[in-house]
Amino acid sequence: MSRARTAVIVSAEHGGARVPSEVRARFESAAARRALASHRGWDPGSAELARALARALGVRALVATTSRLVCDANRSRGHRALFSRFTRDLPPAARARLLERWWAPQRDAVEAAVANGAAGGVPVVHLAVHSFTPVLDGERRPMDVAWLYDPSRSGERAFVAAWRSALHARRDDLVLARNRPYRGTADGLTTHLRRRFDDRVYAGIELEVNQRFPLGGDPRAWRRLVRDLVASCSAALER
Repeated sequence: MSRARTAVIVSAEHGGARVPSEVRARFESAAARRALASHRGWDPGSAELARALARALGVRALVATTSRLVCDANRSRGHRALFSRFTRDLPPAARARLLERWWAPQRDAVEAAVANGAAGGVPVVHLAVHSFTPVLDGERRPMDVAWLYDPSRSGERAFVAAWRSALHARRDDLVLARNRPYRGTADGLTTHLRRRFDDRVYAGIELEVNQRFPLGGDPRAWRRLVRDLVASCSAALER
C-alpha cells in the first residue's frame, strides 16, 4: 500500500477533557473532577501523537477535545457508554443538543474525509489514535503499543503487520500487541465506518499507546516513542 496511492486520515476521539459550559455544573464535584483528570475523562498523549503523525504525513489531524464523559465520540448513537454517569440522566432534548454540538462534528468530519478519499479512487487508511491506562481494575496491562483492527479485512491485517514489523525493527524493547487491551471489532468509529466502506476502500486502525509514556517521569522516553511511531508508520505506508 504505497503512500503515494493512499489517502491517510488521522484522528483522536479522546484528545481532551474540555467540558462545555452547558453541562459544567455537572462536573463541579470532587468525584467528577477526579474522573475528568483520569483516563476515564480523556486519552493523555493521544492528541499530541495524532498531530505528530499528521504533520509527518502531510495531513490535518482531526482531534476532539471535549471529554468523553460529556459524550463519547468513539461510541455509536444508542450505545450504553455514549453518555457517562454525569450526563446520561439529562433530559432527552439536552442530550440531543450535546450530540449535535460535541459528538456529531468529530464523527461527521472523519466520515466526510473518508468519503472524499474514496471518491478520489484511492484506498483510505484511517489512523485513530488512543491511549490506555497501564492498570485497570487492578489488572496490569503489559503492552506498550497495540493496534486494534478487524482481522477479517485483508487491508487492515496487512497494514498492521507492516507497521508492527517496522516498529519492532526500531524498538525491540517494546511490548507490541494486536487487538489488546480491546477488540478491534468492538463498537467504535472505525467499526462504524467499516459498515459503510468495504475492505477495498477503507482500512480503519486504532493505535493504542500505554499512558505510562506520556504520563511518565521521563519526557524523553515519550518523545522517542512518538518519533519511532511516526517513522515506522511512514515506513509501513511506503510498503
